[in-house]
Amino acid sequence: MENTLYLECYSGISGDMTVAALLDLGADETVLRKALKSLPVDGFEVEIGRVKKSGLDACDFRVLLDAAHENHDHDMTYLHGHEHPHDHEHLHDHEHPHDHEHSHDHEHPHDHEHPHAHGHSHVHRGLSEIRQIIDAADMTKAAKETAKKIFQVLAEAESKAHGVPAEEVHFHEVGAVDSIVDILAVSVCLDDLSIRKVIVPELYEGRGCIRCQHGVIPVPVPAVVNIAQAHDLKLHLTEVEGELVTPTGAAIVAAVRTDEQLPKHFHVKKIGIGAGKRDYESPGILRAMLIEETGTDKDWIFRLETNIDDCSGEAMGYVMKRLMKAGAKDVHYIPVFMKKNRPAYELVVLCEECDIPEMEQIIFEETTTIGIRRMEMERTVLKREQMKMKTELGEASVKMCTLPNGKHRCYPEYEDVKKIAKRRGISYDEVYRQIRQSAEESRGNQK
Repeated sequence: MENTLYLECYSGISGDMTVAALLDLGADETVLRKALKSLPVDGFEVEIGRVKKSGLDACDFRVLLDAAHENHDHDMTYLHGHEHPHDHEHLHDHEHPHDHEHSHDHEHPHDHEHPHAHGHSHVHRGLSEIRQIIDAADMTKAAKETAKKIFQVLAEAESKAHGVPAEEVHFHEVGAVDSIVDILAVSVCLDDLSIRKVIVPELYEGRGCIRCQHGVIPVPVPAVVNIAQAHDLKLHLTEVEGELVTPTGAAIVAAVRTDEQLPKHFHVKKIGIGAGKRDYESPGILRAMLIEETGTDKDWIFRLETNIDDCSGEAMGYVMKRLMKAGAKDVHYIPVFMKKNRPAYELVVLCEECDIPEMEQIIFEETTTIGIRRMEMERTVLKREQMKMKTELGEASVKMCTLPNGKHRCYPEYEDVKKIAKRRGISYDEVYRQIRQSAEESRGNQK
């Protein structure tokens, strides 16, 4: 089943907070540890436990670095030059976080040598090295694509900050071991939870200055500002003295967010709370929720359209495929006649507002148009749910919609119907009818 994730970033967002929140939502810890153990990277251990933040029980995800890889990222004295009070209590069953004689509540997956791993703090990995690490990891294809997208966002932000091409950036902010672990862990957890839609309305951020390896820099830090500008993230500046949104956190949101607006009506299926490590005048948690729209709802969608009079049918088919893969809600084109009676195609794309720049880029790249019209349109949508149904013919994916009167309507997925029809040697229509009938009867029996 595909899930919708809502991230409530009232205390900002970082990589470790996101991993912890997703684990608290139910992401499989065994799957995560297996993926992290496969990384060709040394110098870290992973620990997962519970802590109290402002009296709230929260999941805590810790990347414990050895002395050669320590970057002081959670050292408040280093970051701000003065002490901050600690308002949380750790519930891990271990002593000092850098003691290597812990009980078996966390793993030591990197106490061996990899022939191509770098164990020196002065080595800064760039994008090419990081892509190699991702490709070598025991992760699904979808998780790897998400991780690469997050790193690309980070690289572009840092390249702008430092004035060099993204592929030439060798910087500790992205190449650091804990950043690699956090980003790959987030990608694995999102995939494990079958997250297909991510809603993030805004990011709460602090103010002032913070110390990094380049020196003292303003908050929001340059990489966060660059990411917010490039990906239209909404920042809400608070009176908190400190950095609430890290570059990794901002990059995660930029890479996986599909919407910035919550549905008008929804119910919360599950809640996860991830703990932050820095102690500011804020709760220091990231709250994540799996939500589901309820009943019919009105929302807004954008229609992009353009007339094209000198593209072949093959070219139009290719651009349609690219647009759908990039996240368009729907794409179609119809034959029209333009001025001087020229035959042409009218290309129409339906998409979310946040996807407009990418959709327009594809249209301009793949067609000969020199202009695109856009319209904001209100629509009414039914509550829908993707699920797997077991039928007498075999398992099939279906989309189950709920009508305003509470009745259900099922739409079997084309690819599964086609496979079953071919395997069983019966008609497509017959397979479709049987799956639909079985699914609707099953859902009716559950009510």
